[in-house]
Amino acid sequence: MNYQDFLEIRPDKRFGKPTIKGTRISVYDVLNWLANGMTKKEIIDDFEELNEEMINACLAFAADKEHKLIVAN
Repeated sequence: MNYQDFLEIRPDKRFGKPTIKGTRISVYDVLNWLANGMTKKEIIDDFEELNEEMINACLAFAADKEHKLIVAN
């Protein structure tokens, strides 16, 4: 998945945090909802501007970021 199709980082939106294009919903918001037990369907029901691909883009972004982390000793 190319998450850049769904996400953007703009300094004038949410203090430069990654957000879903066309919304003010941050990747963190989506990940936090999932971590707290919301299903993709529940998120989409609450935020009709979102779809499953957008939620998957947030997950792909987080996985990519985790993969790139460098552990300093």
